[in-house]
Amino acid sequence: MFRTHTCGELSIKDTGKTVTLSGWVQRARDMGGMTFVDLRDRYGITQLVFNAETNASLAEKANTLGREYVIQVIGTVTERSSKNPKLATGDIEITATSLEVLNASATPPFTIEDNTDGGEDLRMKYRYLDLRRNPLKNNLLNRHRVGKAVREYLDGKGFADIETPFLIKSTPEGARDFVVPSRLNEGQFYALPQSPQTFKQLLMVSGFDRYYQIVRCFRDEDLRADRQPEFTQIDCEMAFVEQEDILNLFEGMVKHVFKSVRGLELPEIPRMTYDDAMMYYGNDKPDLRFGMRFVDLTNTETKQASFKVFDDAAFIVGIKADGCADYTRKQLDELTDFVKRPQIGATGLVYIRCNADGTYKSSVDKFFNEEALKAIGARFDTKPNDLILILAGAENKTRKAMSELRLEMGNRLGLRSKDDFKPLWVVDFPLLEFNEEDQRYYAMHHPFTSPKPEHVQWMIDGVNLGQIKANAYDLVINGVEIGGGSIRIHSRSLQEAMFKTLGLTQEEAEYKFGFILNAFEYGAPPHGGIAFGFDRFCSIVIANEDYIREFIAFPKNNAGRDMMLDAPSDIDAKQKQELGLK
Repeated sequence: MFRTHTCGELSIKDTGKTVTLSGWVQRARDMGGMTFVDLRDRYGITQLVFNAETNASLAEKANTLGREYVIQVIGTVTERSSKNPKLATGDIEITATSLEVLNASATPPFTIEDNTDGGEDLRMKYRYLDLRRNPLKNNLLNRHRVGKAVREYLDGKGFADIETPFLIKSTPEGARDFVVPSRLNEGQFYALPQSPQTFKQLLMVSGFDRYYQIVRCFRDEDLRADRQPEFTQIDCEMAFVEQEDILNLFEGMVKHVFKSVRGLELPEIPRMTYDDAMMYYGNDKPDLRFGMRFVDLTNTETKQASFKVFDDAAFIVGIKADGCADYTRKQLDELTDFVKRPQIGATGLVYIRCNADGTYKSSVDKFFNEEALKAIGARFDTKPNDLILILAGAENKTRKAMSELRLEMGNRLGLRSKDDFKPLWVVDFPLLEFNEEDQRYYAMHHPFTSPKPEHVQWMIDGVNLGQIKANAYDLVINGVEIGGGSIRIHSRSLQEAMFKTLGLTQEEAEYKFGFILNAFEYGAPPHGGIAFGFDRFCSIVIANEDYIREFIAFPKNNAGRDMMLDAPSDIDAKQKQELGLK
């Protein structure tokens, strides 16, 4: 046996036992006559003691151990004279009687400590070493707990776990596909699935009325903190359901996961329409941990002061920061520089202070007198010492900029606590969005989303397309979209109308999606579903972060490269020839 116990399970009740431990050397300390070694495995750290007085050769051998050596030790559990309350095993140590080096280690390129000295690129290259550190190790173990809780819940609700193919047909309607050349069918290609969308709908047609899968998906798109080219999805579909059935069931799943993993009882999850989310927060995934709701000033007193910035603006919007009227000029200049950054895109920032005595002071005093400023302040229900921040310009751009400014203020004021969770269902999305450059409509979610029942006829008739609402919903937690889904189209005629609206000819629709159109002719039931980004879900549940890389065992970097494998890479000429590639 390599070990009788792990390095995290021994305690004072084991005193006197002879045990065998195996693991990695965290550190070794020669104290002159006594050598102490911290032995680490996945479960914890146990201190080993080598006494030169009782066994000089063993102590000498212990002094040759380097960091990350893999060793096996046999010894007796004894009570420590100086206990370490920071360790679960801190009451005991192992007085060693035998030591075997199972494998030596080169000097690691960075320290295997919670706070390491390794840079990100270096740690990505040696990811297998980085995963030995507690933060990443614990993230992956907690990720396992999230997956276990999801499976427990869905299994208990009668869902069947069914696998779907990875080599499928390319249907480039959304993000870019990763394509795979076929050796047996030269010149033809498979695509890796962006999601199992059509397969799970076909499973509903097949009569499997509750399906789920924790599945890998692939999208060839630009990367960011919460996006990887390959990612994991909790993919679910149900037949004979309406929107409320799905929201209620998966609200229960989210609560179950938080309870199982964090011991946290979430309250009932509120609902907000897409239109309200955009009106009050400027985006469709609002962070509700703090207020600062938007106030629309477009058609108010702001247009009556001959202030060109406001007069020429299609949209004027503001937020109120409670108790921030004492912001210095330097702090206000920093906010102005923030909104002027290219990725934000505003041209400037207007501020109005409500002073402690109730008077007003602003950056546009020469255009607005005290009475006008007071009238604007009333729109925000302003109190003494509050600060109003205002942006103006083109509507969509200004709304987005104010959304970013609101989040920035939330960060600066410490209002986005990692210990606070505010989930939200966003419902009633637009079905379609118009692309000015292409002069055509695209599906906001995907082309299988059903319109609201009251808008189905508009779709069939091809009228009021921009006003059609989708039977769709997203789950948002703390400003991060965790999952989304919809009630699906299950009628061939309505699906064909959708494809037509998206600019597909009948021939194109038949070529790309004929299999599902045909399936709808054989008794397709009403159905709908949802998919959760598992990596994002884990990052929120475990650490309340939206940076997913630290919750994936072997992620890609921002350029989509695997630094450890040095992939993607070229293939040899013989492989290219077999695949019909030049």
